[in-house]
Amino acid sequence: MPMTKANGIDLHYELDGDGDDTIVLINGLADDLETWVLQMEDFLDAGYQVLRIDNRGVGKSDAPPGPYTSRMLADDAKAVVDALGLTGFHLIGTSMGGMIAQEYAINHGADLKSATFSSTYAAPGPFCSRMFSMWQDMATITGVPFIMRDVTLWAFTQEFFWKREDELKEFEMEMADLPMSVEAYLAQLHVIQAHDTTDRLDRIQGYPVLVMAGEEDILIPVSLSKKLHEGLPKADWLTSKGGHASMWEHPADFNRTYLGWLGDHR
Repeated sequence: MPMTKANGIDLHYELDGDGDDTIVLINGLADDLETWVLQMEDFLDAGYQVLRIDNRGVGKSDAPPGPYTSRMLADDAKAVVDALGLTGFHLIGTSMGGMIAQEYAINHGADLKSATFSSTYAAPGPFCSRMFSMWQDMATITGVPFIMRDVTLWAFTQEFFWKREDELKEFEMEMADLPMSVEAYLAQLHVIQAHDTTDRLDRIQGYPVLVMAGEEDILIPVSLSKKLHEGLPKADWLTSKGGHASMWEHPADFNRTYLGWLGDHR
């Protein structure tokens, strides 16, 4: 089980493949590095080395007391890549991971060949802030598994609920069985509540940048991702099939969209 000591805690990671180019993947709220299981085969087959990291608070990484911030988790990722001697890599983060990736790009941009922010925002705005406040209130009463059942309703499209019930039940079971304490969940939840890079997006430049969104995302509305895109000095915009969990609901399309863009800038 590969671990590295970073910022006073143990962080778990997995490094796969032997490509000359590396993609570093950053996970969303309450998601461990297995989040990317449906991307791994395509990314490796495309000739990339792939690094995945358990953010603090989830998976096999330590869960110190919170609250956490997107900058804190970006610095954790920086410590892991430094320990592995990696630089000049492609960074992609989804949802909360996209917020962490923004902070990485702002503060450690010299490491990057490209940056991709998927299904995310520069700031939550009034709609998402109210949703996350409800999750915070409910978590202390119902526990994390109940919250993850609610997240499922927001993450997938109506078509997925109607036509792919067996897959849906698998996701529901996996999300509800997540072994994460309420304290760790709230510590990570603070990341997406407090994240705001609106006034610092001009620092993200000097390499290709992509903002991606699931075309039917209602959890983080597409308009918020578009607002992030418009705030960047220079960035491409692409959508893929599905909603917030497009990388799970339509992985082939998600992978093809990202890898196609990356190939154009490789």
